[in-house]
Amino acid sequence: MLIKKPADIPSSEITPKSRYMNRRRFMAAVAAGGTVLAAGRFLGRLVSPQETVSAAAKLNAARSPLSTTEKPTPYNDITNYNNFYEFGTDKYDPARLAQSLQVKPWTVEVSGLVQKPQTLDIDSILKSFPLEERIYRHRCVEGWSMVIPWVGFPLTAFLKRLNPLGSARYVQFTTRYDPKQMPGQRYGVLDWPYVEGLRIDEAMHPLALLAVGLYGEELPKQDGAPIRLVVPWKYGFKSIKSIVKIKLVEKEPVTTWSAAAPSEYGFYSNVNPDVDHPRWSQKTERRIGEFYKRPTLLFNGYGDQVAGLYTGMDLRKNF
Repeated sequence: MLIKKPADIPSSEITPKSRYMNRRRFMAAVAAGGTVLAAGRFLGRLVSPQETVSAAAKLNAARSPLSTTEKPTPYNDITNYNNFYEFGTDKYDPARLAQSLQVKPWTVEVSGLVQKPQTLDIDSILKSFPLEERIYRHRCVEGWSMVIPWVGFPLTAFLKRLNPLGSARYVQFTTRYDPKQMPGQRYGVLDWPYVEGLRIDEAMHPLALLAVGLYGEELPKQDGAPIRLVVPWKYGFKSIKSIVKIKLVEKEPVTTWSAAAPSEYGFYSNVNPDVDHPRWSQKTERRIGEFYKRPTLLFNGYGDQVAGLYTGMDLRKNF
């Protein structure tokens, strides 16, 4: 067994003292039956005190059965190593440049093949859905991964309230377009605004999450505040950030990366170690904070839950 010496431990793996002490106080409160505060930091600004206590208690009483038991990636890594091209192509750009993004007020426009098209304020969305914590293996496209304790609510719960029409076959998501606040959009790296999509049955799967927080706190701007998608069995670029539009459509939407490089980024983008990217292998991945690579798992390890969505499909052709 390899035992790390202090000098071998990256600073990113060391929990800050303030966070460690806060967590100790939180655990003590839970043990004593006191008010649970982990989610209250952002919930308290959105709902009444009574609702805050109730929602936070439910959130921390038990994790979602859909959560993994793997050790979460340190908070500092999750919030400082990001792909968010709207704020630059370097993975350290978003943490530095996203802080000027104004996330209040924020609205999400819902349109297309639904009985209830509407524009929703982020506060009203958060008041309408009970939050839960889910710890997912969140994969990127470049061979690295994280285990992130997201806070959010199922996408299917959101979509069902809109009463989708029977002709709806896909869900299209769009990120905010605002070059003044998102400096990366001033350059033609991609065709802005960023667009992603799911098939309707994928979107309705209970694993798909609309995340509004992580580690029991408000979602950091560099991680897609105030609301983003999390699809844990797909590569990370499918989990679109800072959503302002959700549209239900009949035809497969043209998504940003599949339009930019169709031979490299397909619409489905399921994690599949047997389908290499044209420029690198996807058979292994490196978990942030770890030295050794590990085998990449089909569907990111969620095959038992999602493989049935793709019965009869050629996963090499429909990559």
